Amino acid sequence: MRRGRFVIAAIIAVISLIAYFGKSSENPVTGEVQRVGDITPDQEVALGLQAAPEMAQQFGGLSQHAEARQMVTDVCARLIARSNAQRSTEYYRYDCHLLADQNTVNAFALPGGQVFITEALMGRLDTEGQLAGVLGHEIAHVVGRHGAEHIAKSQLTQGLTGAAVLATYDPENPSSQRNAAVAMMIGQLISMKFGRDDELESDRLGVQFMSEAGYDPRSMVGVMQILAEAGGGGRQPEFFSTHPNPENRIGQIEEAIARQFPQGVPEGLEP
Repeated sequence: MRRGRFVIAAIIAVISLIAYFGKSSENPVTGEVQRVGDITPDQEVALGLQAAPEMAQQFGGLSQHAEARQMVTDVCARLIARSNAQRSTEYYRYDCHLLADQNTVNAFALPGGQVFITEALMGRLDTEGQLAGVLGHEIAHVVGRHGAEHIAKSQLTQGLTGAAVLATYDPENPSSQRNAAVAMMIGQLISMKFGRDDELESDRLGVQFMSEAGYDPRSMVGVMQILAEAGGGGRQPEFFSTHPNPENRIGQIEEAIARQFPQGVPEGLEP
């Protein structure tokens, strides 16, 4: 029976690897060759639109502050219209929302173009440029197809960890349960690493998009400082978090700014 489990586990692992590594597509905006399985841009849009109402409800619904909502809409539209992100509008439908939650400092994007920021985060921002930094980062998640990549990677991870559990689990050997638990934890950590890489790529693309739209990219450094203050001293270690610590992202952002403006950030950009 144990040998049979090994054979079945091997088959599951091979199928998972072929399904993941056997398909790739080139991102039309970034030029990156990505592994997104069978997920199409139309499916990303549909997934995002379907999930948006439920996600909004989790954060208290949409904000009732009309002026603040309009500001989010205007900055979002400017980022899309004036940056390289505009090339993705052939596939995606962007809509930026302000959520009523005044306690959770957060912003996020769903596949296909649904972008959200909470009142709690927006209320901490000092300038329109900082808002552009937040939204530019989230728009970059959409442009980078990080949602589709995450789904494909999750399917791979689930297949491999499932195979590992099947191969190592023995109901008559209690220690095998610990082996299975370790395999599952490793799978979770792999998924979290993918998340951190996506965050850093979105920081780089966000710098590009907000600069092209006429905003000073150094405003994003201010956003990281705000997020660091909001996290306080109780944050879990970076390795176990899907988001890199804000302090550790500042250096990456400054490098992206230097690449965007090798002669220095020009005058006249909106802070």
